[in-house]
Amino acid sequence: MGSAAVGLAAPAHGQDLSGTWQGVEVTPPRVGSWSAQLVLRAGPGNTVSGELYQRSDARPDFTGDFEMRGTQAGRALSLIHARIISQRASEGGFWCQGSLALTYNPADESLSGRATYQPRGDCNSGLFTLYRIRLKSAPAVPAGAESTLHVSGREVEWFADSARQHKLASGNSFRVKLQKTTTFYVTQGYYATSRSRPVPLTVRVLPAAPKPAPRRAPPAVARPSAAPVVLPTVLFRTATAVLKPESGPALDQLAATLRARPTLRLRIAGHTDRIGEAAKNLVLSEQRARTVQAYLVQAGTAAARLQTVGYGDTHLLYPTPDARNQRVEIEELR
Repeated sequence: MGSAAVGLAAPAHGQDLSGTWQGVEVTPPRVGSWSAQLVLRAGPGNTVSGELYQRSDARPDFTGDFEMRGTQAGRALSLIHARIISQRASEGGFWCQGSLALTYNPADESLSGRATYQPRGDCNSGLFTLYRIRLKSAPAVPAGAESTLHVSGREVEWFADSARQHKLASGNSFRVKLQKTTTFYVTQGYYATSRSRPVPLTVRVLPAAPKPAPRRAPPAVARPSAAPVVLPTVLFRTATAVLKPESGPALDQLAATLRARPTLRLRIAGHTDRIGEAAKNLVLSEQRARTVQAYLVQAGTAAARLQTVGYGDTHLLYPTPDARNQRVEIEELR
């Protein structure tokens, strides 16, 4: 069913909801589903515009295309159908019009909510669920290092080309070793239509650091222990892999130690507290370990000398919740 008005909410914390959202509208208690593609563009202030395309899954020739306008406020959106761009319906058929209130969930990049239609025929209400493809892992990875890329979306597939001739992987996570900045083309199979297009996602590769000249290790440099060593001042912004500024001194000292000992190899382990879903905590811990690795590579350490691993919330040091569990540890590789 096509809605003439869609309720959308402004992005939380300045979140930009521009892009293509793909999913479905269902109309309980009747059995019926309509594939939907919503393209949003941010306008001046808190305004939003875009286009909503829908197709009946029972009758693929029954389609509607609508120009959308509205406003955004926090995680709630409000849109109206400004005009009908085009529509096709069987004899006597029509597309319902009204309003729809959607809520944005940044965890899985989804929009969901209810459509309320103007009284006409059997027009009543519908439920929308839409997803957007976004890169959720770090936008830059060390050259030649094994890295896990992670995206949002449903029924995800990765391609090397926009024509989707060379499929690389299926699923939200993709483990790769990149030597140069690379663009991937990612699709959703979740209620795809003829208008569904791959989303290009570019992952940058950090430049290889010059190999440091061998030098004698000064006696003042402490030798890392073979046991894991906690870096208590290496801190991240809440629920992200973004380093806080106060992490710099400890990482700079570690980089100096690595320069002074050119044969030293380290394993960097990321950990989280037991808050939230275990699978997401595992991904976050891997991202934090790779962020530390990237910092050290930029400081002159060869990526091959640094291994990363994420343990999620499986290696707690303190009863949860405790910020000290959200830590990074280093361990010398023999």
